[in-house]
Amino acid sequence: MSEALLLDTHVVIWWALGRDQLSDRASDAIRSIANKVFFSPVTAMEIVTKVRIGKLDFARPLASGFADQMVRHGFAELPLTAADAEMAGSFISTNNDPWDRLLAAQARLHGLALVTSDGRMSDFGVTIIW
Repeated sequence: MSEALLLDTHVVIWWALGRDQLSDRASDAIRSIANKVFFSPVTAMEIVTKVRIGKLDFARPLASGFADQMVRHGFAELPLTAADAEMAGSFISTNNDPWDRLLAAQARLHGLALVTSDGRMSDFGVTIIW
């Protein structure tokens, strides 16, 4: 059975930099040719911002040419829409991370499973793969 997946920022980083922190289930889902895997411009902004302020220096290789790198990994860009932003702003949750909120809204609105190790993301009513 095929699924459409949206990758959380830490998953993108771990996958692209070859880190072994992904669960077997997450790795298998991303690798499966049956699944369509998406990345968000939200992830690009989060990575570039955190590299710039010194919080994610090890992810510096992803801070330039991000979209091209993701496409080379076989991932498709999921555009961010005003509807995504509206849903993100309307969530009732203690998780106020704007990047988490936007990714969760994109996953919900577009019927995607969110690949993440962050259990708090389930507060947004999204399907989690980990």
